[in-house]
Amino acid sequence: MVSGPVVTRFAPSPTGFLHIGGARTALFNWAFARHHGGKFLLRIEDTDRARSTDAAIDAILDGMAWLGLDTDDTPVYQHKNADRHIEIAQKLLASGHAYKCYCTPEEIESMRETARAAGKPLRYNGTWRDRDPTEAPDGRAYVVRFRAPKHGEIEIDDCVQGAVTIANDQLDDLIILRSDGTPTYMLSVVVDDHDMGVTHIIRGDDHLTNAARQIQIYNALGWQVPEFAHLPLILGSDGVKLSKRHGSLGVDAYRDMGLLPEAMRNYLARLGWSHGDDEIFTTEQLITWFGLEAIGKSPARFDMTKLENVNGHHIRRHDDSALATLVCANAPELAPVQDALEDAMPALKERAKNLHEIADMGGFLISTRPIDITEKAAKSLTPDTRGRLAALHPRLETLNNWEKAAIETEIRAFLNDYDLKLGDIAPALRAALTGLSVSPSIFDVVALLDKAEVLGRLKDQI
Repeated sequence: MVSGPVVTRFAPSPTGFLHIGGARTALFNWAFARHHGGKFLLRIEDTDRARSTDAAIDAILDGMAWLGLDTDDTPVYQHKNADRHIEIAQKLLASGHAYKCYCTPEEIESMRETARAAGKPLRYNGTWRDRDPTEAPDGRAYVVRFRAPKHGEIEIDDCVQGAVTIANDQLDDLIILRSDGTPTYMLSVVVDDHDMGVTHIIRGDDHLTNAARQIQIYNALGWQVPEFAHLPLILGSDGVKLSKRHGSLGVDAYRDMGLLPEAMRNYLARLGWSHGDDEIFTTEQLITWFGLEAIGKSPARFDMTKLENVNGHHIRRHDDSALATLVCANAPELAPVQDALEDAMPALKERAKNLHEIADMGGFLISTRPIDITEKAAKSLTPDTRGRLAALHPRLETLNNWEKAAIETEIRAFLNDYDLKLGDIAPALRAALTGLSVSPSIFDVVALLDKAEVLGRLKDQI
């Protein structure tokens, strides 16, 4: 059992964008650390220099910044720790927990062919495990392999998966230093986690077997083994492994869709973790409630419709002024009417599921006459409805009090006088004033526009 302050880490490989699975892993590490008042660290696992890119690093950092997953120290770049990793490999060699293997690539391939023909796992057969190094051919390159225990078993008391037992004889002697002298991932991650003081390793369950290998290395070095929590996969809504067609995009793509970071945190948290029946919650509640014991073992399913619905809830909760600022940042053309947009926000955000929908619905505030009318909205402008607009026009023209309550009273009086229902005129009025088939309440729309602008837009359609 780990004692002392909690330290978690998120350790992505910078070979692409920050995808949904990585974002959830980062969130769970962050939330666990925040819940316990501990530290949340970031390590960029960039030892694969050929595939690691600055663009991917920037995408990871930008994605985490947008999600609000702040770290408690500067990022660690794994490739910069190579000398330390090599030092530990040499220590394992000196203690007999590692050895030099002089097998050629052809010999390794022959081992695999033999194992394949026998229907056995394709593992290294230990040729140089107990041989005298003096038997090595002069000048031949070698790798350094970890001398894995061959008897007994590794027990992982996983915080999510429960007790997992893996027999040591199922694990071969993995390479910890390549023939060019560079360290491998399996060694580097153990050394870095130890040196960073990581107490809890929270990551995908595809690393479960790696945990057994890494525990062997911890034990050989006499280091304390962290707690492990291996998260189940995220599947698409159809139960198939998540892919781009399900929405497996970079976090930046969801930001560009007009989603709020707090909504993304809320939805990601519910992908595998739960707190009773709570579906919508604040980040503060997440931090208060979060625990590894509430993470399920079954794969979670990503559902874009649910994500949009969660986003809609958070939009309705959001401060109107801050929301207007966000909308104008996404739609700069609305910046000149930001104050009017803020005034309209209580009506605009009621039906919106993302910032773009707010911008679209709020676009009528800056439309110039004659306004463009969508094909769907134009269907409501028939000879009959245009006649009703013509009859309404003078009623509004003589109205002196241009406030929502007075406007609603006048329009309802008009409907009563003509024995009409609101639905008999609202779609046409909406089309004439906004050009859209969906908008805030028609009374809000009329009140948000200047009286002269309303009369002019109506006149254009009469």
